[in-house]
Amino acid sequence: MTGPRVPVVFIHGLWLHSTSWRPWADRFREAGFDPVMPEWPGVPDTVAEARAHPESQAGVGIDQVIEHHARLVEAMAALPVLVGHSFGGLVVQSLLDRGLGRAGVAIDPAPIRGVVRLPPAQLRSAFPVLSNPANRKRAVSLTPDQFRSSFGNALGAEEAAQLHEQWTIPGPGRPLFQAALANMTPRGRAATAVDTRRTERAPLLIISGGADRTVPDSVSRAAFKLYGRSAAVTEFRQFPDRGHSLTVDSGWAEVADAALAWLRRQGIGGQTPPA
Repeated sequence: MTGPRVPVVFIHGLWLHSTSWRPWADRFREAGFDPVMPEWPGVPDTVAEARAHPESQAGVGIDQVIEHHARLVEAMAALPVLVGHSFGGLVVQSLLDRGLGRAGVAIDPAPIRGVVRLPPAQLRSAFPVLSNPANRKRAVSLTPDQFRSSFGNALGAEEAAQLHEQWTIPGPGRPLFQAALANMTPRGRAATAVDTRRTERAPLLIISGGADRTVPDSVSRAAFKLYGRSAAVTEFRQFPDRGHSLTVDSGWAEVADAALAWLRRQGIGGQTPPA
């Protein structure tokens, strides 16, 4: 007899709705996991509602997003696996730092404090938000062209347009400002600070898209290197030709299967061993 299913929490980033994780949830459910797809604070249940009410998440910061997910995990009966994309990948690292995960997969993660690389492509991707200080208190949408340039640059025009129409929602501008200013903010006050030297931490896999413009490969690698002084398991996997859309585009299954295979190598299956 097998034990109960291991929960897995999927954490999205800016501009994508939680329902974009549905194919992943189905894949992990088939592998025996119990998937959960929480929303960020203030985000309605559907893409249509989120687009109709951008004010519902205006001004939300990454610190609030982290605390929101921490409370959710703390209320669970068992420690979950954490899978996050973009700012969701940053949340994964923060939760692991608190001991709130069985293992974590951070996909194209937004930079934690200490990552100092700022490639021009990343700056261009963030420019629509960071160029206007008033966006700190607003929720901002990506136009189809901006989405194609930042998320879908490795895709054909038709697929990028389809993904924009299907999954994108307004996102609060504040997390981008917090990330941009993190290295000029005292560690104790920086919302993106993570103790990368912690030894008593669950395994972490950082996945990078080699063609990503929003979180370029060099930024993901810089985060990975920060964990070099920790004895905890930290691994890196690159998908060379993939962009920031790698969790939602037509190649999503390859990335999901790589995450599942890595979890199995860590001894983490979808169901706990019998007592």
